Amino acid sequence: MGNLSTGLKKFMQNKNTVTVVGVVAAIIVLYFAYTMRISSAINPIRVPYAKEQIPAGTQITEAMIETMEVPPSMLEGDVIQNTGEIIDKYAAADTVIPAGSLFYKRAVVEKEQLPANIILEYPKGYVLYNLSVDTTSTYGNSVYPGNYIDIYLKAVNVVDESSPANLTKDADKIMLGKLMANIEVLAVKDADGQPVFQNIDENRVPAMVVFALPEEYYVLLKKAEEMRTYDTSIILVPTNESLKDEPAELEISSEQLKDWINTNTFWTDN
Repeated sequence: MGNLSTGLKKFMQNKNTVTVVGVVAAIIVLYFAYTMRISSAINPIRVPYAKEQIPAGTQITEAMIETMEVPPSMLEGDVIQNTGEIIDKYAAADTVIPAGSLFYKRAVVEKEQLPANIILEYPKGYVLYNLSVDTTSTYGNSVYPGNYIDIYLKAVNVVDESSPANLTKDADKIMLGKLMANIEVLAVKDADGQPVFQNIDENRVPAMVVFALPEEYYVLLKKAEEMRTYDTSIILVPTNESLKDEPAELEISSEQLKDWINTNTFWTDN
């Protein structure tokens, strides 16, 4: 054992031997590094691609995605390699993902990153309504997309016809009642049309709440809002419908208010 140790010690003290061993070790390291690099460059990787053309703003479903094997050399740029990063996301507003194309991070976005006019989802036959608001009328900027609201109508200088005929102006009434219920908020925008809650660091001030109504309801609310004789105002009131699994249906809350509005206004298709 002692002779073996002594021999090994002398062997390692030989400069030529150390040099040879170092060169061999370096060659082995370079060989394995080169082999691994070549392997990683030629061994195919399975990645997702678009099974069909996906228009801008479209939600990407699992049915729209297939996978295929491609050489790593094709995966230049921000190619998405994990299908889980694509499903239920959206095609960006400024792009169309062609059929057969790989998915790129710049072309796949969250719903919140889309312009508000693309993400607005409302039933066929409904009409978008844009109600002017401010921080106060939205309860300190507490009305969010997806919330539900009720609409109240306030009108001043309304004569109470049940009172004596010689009613003086001082006896005129203020009318207040709930006109519509269970309206889903689709968007809250600032004065520049930007979503208020898209970037909370910018502290955007609400200027409009957007929702959708059946055309009949739209006309009724627009007539109520534009009445000047009675100085009307529209008041939105948040409800807890958004907390329910099945929110109540949108409805007219007061036939009396509806009749009063229609009696004092008219609508023409011309």
